[in-house]
Amino acid sequence: MKRLIQPALLLATLAFMAAPLLTPPFMGYDPGIFPVRIDRPSIQPAGYAFSIWGLIYLWLIAHAGFGLIARRDRVQFTQPGLPLLAAVALGTLWLAIAGSFPILATLTILLMAALALTAFLIADPAQDRWLLSAPLAIFAGWLTAAAAVSTGVVLAGYGLLGDTTAALTLLALVLAIAFAVQAQCPRMPVYGATVVWAIIGIAVVNWSQNPTVAYAALAGALAMATATFWLFNR
Repeated sequence: MKRLIQPALLLATLAFMAAPLLTPPFMGYDPGIFPVRIDRPSIQPAGYAFSIWGLIYLWLIAHAGFGLIARRDRVQFTQPGLPLLAAVALGTLWLAIAGSFPILATLTILLMAALALTAFLIADPAQDRWLLSAPLAIFAGWLTAAAAVSTGVVLAGYGLLGDTTAALTLLALVLAIAFAVQAQCPRMPVYGATVVWAIIGIAVVNWSQNPTVAYAALAGALAMATATFWLFNR
């Protein structure tokens, strides 16, 4: 079983990278799907922030390829490889359901985030640092933020929380999770930096649209950056 993890991970990662080419481009949940129409949810980052996916795909492929060729059957790679494989496999399917089924898509991305965080926390940052822990950190960091964004959009879209309340609540939640995770792996600041990137995207897009959320996101990004720097240097 362990011998199959790394070949399967490389194939799944390649499929994950190819998935956007086989599905319609995802520009966020269609506001018309929800009972409460919000054309621009405040929790959703600016479009430029999603460009990080290019780096995530390339880094995950480098991780999977290096693991298969140079570290095959090494426990340091196979242990985080199993939850990572599950997260990547779910990610391959996510785009196909996100356009029409926001609740199912939210549940899926929450599970993806949990699996990616598990893989990241298992990985040893002292072992092949930039090809083991770092790619898992950027993937887990982005999914931490993305899961919160998806949840916030759904909560506001179904009228369970107001748009601003949903954004502020999920910002607080994602920061609490990110602080806790970064404290568990202080020597890998890529995780915290990725969360900061996502939160700054929320601040930028809300600067003129929703200043309350913009200032909260800016403060949160500063707090996360400070905590990441302090934990790394401690």
